[in-house]
Amino acid sequence: MIMVREWRILTSRRIYLIAMVGAPLLCVLFFFSLMGKGLPEKMPVAVVDMDNSNISRRLTRQLDNFKQTDVVAHCTSFHEARKLVQKGSAYGIYYIPEGLEHDILSFRQPKVSFYTNNSYIVAGSLLFRDMKTLSILGSAYVARELRYAKGQTERQAMAEIQPIAIETHPIGNPWINYAVYLCNTILPGLLCVMIIITTVFALGSEVKSRRSNELLRIAKDDIMTVMIGKLLPHTLIYFLIITFIEVMLYSYMHFPCQNGLGSMLIVSYLFVLACESIAVFFYALIPILRIALSLSAFFCMLSFSISGFTFPVTEMHPILQTWANVFPLRHFFLLYVDNALNGISFCYSWVSYLALVLFMFLPLLSSWRLKTVYKYDVYDI
Repeated sequence: MIMVREWRILTSRRIYLIAMVGAPLLCVLFFFSLMGKGLPEKMPVAVVDMDNSNISRRLTRQLDNFKQTDVVAHCTSFHEARKLVQKGSAYGIYYIPEGLEHDILSFRQPKVSFYTNNSYIVAGSLLFRDMKTLSILGSAYVARELRYAKGQTERQAMAEIQPIAIETHPIGNPWINYAVYLCNTILPGLLCVMIIITTVFALGSEVKSRRSNELLRIAKDDIMTVMIGKLLPHTLIYFLIITFIEVMLYSYMHFPCQNGLGSMLIVSYLFVLACESIAVFFYALIPILRIALSLSAFFCMLSFSISGFTFPVTEMHPILQTWANVFPLRHFFLLYVDNALNGISFCYSWVSYLALVLFMFLPLLSSWRLKTVYKYDVYDI
């Protein structure tokens, strides 16, 4: 009876459809379209070529051939290029000084300079990498040609230029794909925001509309029956949404998932239940709707910063390292890394599973408080 009543409420009020279905699907569309290529490409760079020689023009062409770099302007002075960066028309400057070719042929050490606008962290970092790589490769090219001119073989020349060959093998995300890095945590994190806030709103709306006594009467004064009957439709919807997200990530986008889609679905379902449990606890703790919603929003926004996928938790203050464990998103992130990226078995990550399960006991601890709020049916404006 309570479930049927809740289905009617969910389908009759657009705010629930927007918050529970529309907003998550819009976020999926936004992030998949934004990061469909994995990394930003063709970011604008201004080149200041004061030498205008064969070597400098070759450097410019090679820079433009990088996937992430697009040479959009050939400036005649550094001042002109700086204006482009200040306007946002370019994210970096590659400066080639006068006399570059002459210094190379005279066995001097010419210097090239590059500047990046690190106000845009991703763009600045990627452009810095490309321009530094170009400078290193350019130096190696010149050194190789000089050794060829001296009669050395390719093997002899390369042994002097690069005595130790380096192989890099990024673990978990070998493509250095920002979509793999961000979508797998931001999308569940945004869903966590909608789950907690919407659940708090759904619980508080009963008291606000003076209908909480009706729920207790239907449930024969059993608050657990009220919570299960009211939140079960929400849970089913969230299960469908997060299943859709996981299928899109691992089946459609083909992101790495070492332990299989099933393991991530189990983690996701536990995550949804943990978020709903925290929402029940928040409203029972502070049964004033506006304050409970504010507390929920603060908790959700803080979880993005303290969960560890943007800044390592191990480098935070010890107090923050401890507090990070009270956020479900932190444990979801750890389980995502263990299951999807590293393929670690359950015996090595059971602590995070246990943490998500323990969150589900919060409604039991606060049920007496929620029952009192629903019984007296008093809404504090």
